[in-house]
Amino acid sequence: MRNVKDLPQKARFLALAGDQSRLRVMCLLFSRRDICVSDIAAKLGVSVAAVSHHLRLLRDNGLVRAKREKNNICYTLVGNAFTRNLKRLMCD
Repeated sequence: MRNVKDLPQKARFLALAGDQSRLRVMCLLFSRRDICVSDIAAKLGVSVAAVSHHLRLLRDNGLVRAKREKNNICYTLVGNAFTRNLKRLMCD
């Protein structure tokens, strides 16, 4: 079995993507380069607090990057093998 040492990280990524709300957030991030929390919340019809929670989990696990733009925090997906494969499998 190749890359057995990477299995814990891959399991965490799959658990994160296994949540329908986080998957919706990630698919929206695939469609836009940078998007702010309030825009994600409006687009998905959920609260800013809920979006912030999901984005914090994704950020803490290295799947998204945050940057401050004035009073907003905007996010972008990290381009790695997992996010590229997830996009192809779930969001296209």
